[in-house]
Amino acid sequence: MKVYLPLYTHHGETVTVPDLSGYQYLEASELLEDMGLQYEVSVDSGFSTELPALAILKQIPDASNQVKTGRKIYLTLNARNAPLIKMPNLVNLQLKNAQEILSNIGLSRGDIIYVPDIAINAVLEQRYRGITVKEGFEIPKGATIDLVVGDGMGNQLLFVPDLNGMEEEDAEFLILGSGLRVGDKNYASTDSVATGRVFLQSPPAGMEVRTGELINIWIAKD
Repeated sequence: MKVYLPLYTHHGETVTVPDLSGYQYLEASELLEDMGLQYEVSVDSGFSTELPALAILKQIPDASNQVKTGRKIYLTLNARNAPLIKMPNLVNLQLKNAQEILSNIGLSRGDIIYVPDIAINAVLEQRYRGITVKEGFEIPKGATIDLVVGDGMGNQLLFVPDLNGMEEEDAEFLILGSGLRVGDKNYASTDSVATGRVFLQSPPAGMEVRTGELINIWIAKD
């Protein structure tokens, strides 16, 4: 907690406005009351990932101003919850440009995951908490976004493995181990395989594709 020594002049008629930045609301209100100042919380809160909820973000008048005792100080507090913002589309952008966009809208860049793909340093996927998110998906301001990026090594041709009948996790493991990437996972009812196993894939087994190609799979459900 900060320690502030108020400066009174003219027999208590004026007081120096303290610097309340970073104070918690209760701390700030107690300090202002002790100094003979009133306060009012702005209806428009702000948000900072660097400060706890209800910390003081802004004050009017500014710190060090001389005001009369009884003057009202207007406070803007850090919101309890981060506001939601819409995820932009970073796919196919160069990594540098994607990072700039994230920074400009209040998101943090997390891990950069390089995968075999001919598009060097181009964003192939954008992920939030391990899940691929598309443009328009609402996420909290300050959230961390991981980027899947091409490493420029996608010229090699591979044959798509046969995933039919495999358990979901085993199929994913085989896809990744083959230098390919897991695409959409779809769940549907079928009598052809047991629940939890792959019954359809695209591209089909045996097809020749480039390194880093997306493989979509359909998995049996109850």
